Amino acid sequence: MIFYFSGTGNSKWVARQVAAYQHESLIAIADELAGGADLIYTLQPSEVVGFVFPVYSWAPPAIVMEFISKVRFTNAEGHYFFFVCTCGDEAGLTLNIMNETVAAKGWTWQAAFTIIMPNNYVSFPGFDTDPKELEQQKLHAAIDEMERINQELASRSNVFQCKVGSWAYVKSRIISKLFNKYQVTAKPFFATDDCISCGLCEQHCPVHNVKVHIKPEWGNHCTSCLACYHICPRHAIHYGKATLKKHQYFHPECK
Repeated sequence: MIFYFSGTGNSKWVARQVAAYQHESLIAIADELAGGADLIYTLQPSEVVGFVFPVYSWAPPAIVMEFISKVRFTNAEGHYFFFVCTCGDEAGLTLNIMNETVAAKGWTWQAAFTIIMPNNYVSFPGFDTDPKELEQQKLHAAIDEMERINQELASRSNVFQCKVGSWAYVKSRIISKLFNKYQVTAKPFFATDDCISCGLCEQHCPVHNVKVHIKPEWGNHCTSCLACYHICPRHAIHYGKATLKKHQYFHPECK
């Protein structure tokens, strides 16, 4: 089972590569949470359990943490658990946080990886997407890196390769908490008159928080994935004034 969460497609692309290579089923975390059913899964003898998700403010997204806190496996002992997190530059203390999260549930991770993908966070001053040349370099490098990671997973290796980066404690333990408190909200979103009511923002919102009437309207369970902003073909969606002069990115294979 490969559980994934993705906004602009980086983690969805990774999850697809992992699921195909490892011959595992692919399950969207947001859809499972929205279903309202008990999150109980029975594992087959040779089945592995993987989680794929983006790093938000140097930590796992709140929706991923919520899912892990609720999910149960009836026979987890002896199975291979791993995660792959995508990020633009560094993952901070994501490995530490994920270790702490599953320790209370009686699991342990057997492997963990970071894979560098194009930047997509644009909602804060000083943050923008990568220049197109760098974006293409990252996408090309990710293909070879994904092959290497899949080989490690197929061998059931105990490998932990997460890029921590600088000032990790401050970023993951302090800034991340402020991000979740103040930035994970849909309130600043709006659509300009350039909106053509195409509905792509509604279709690509992983938590179904956007509804298009004449213009898009946002609900109260935003994850700040920015899929609605990045998928807009007219660049008509913005997050307050922060994104007015920013650029867009969506994984080309996940549009």
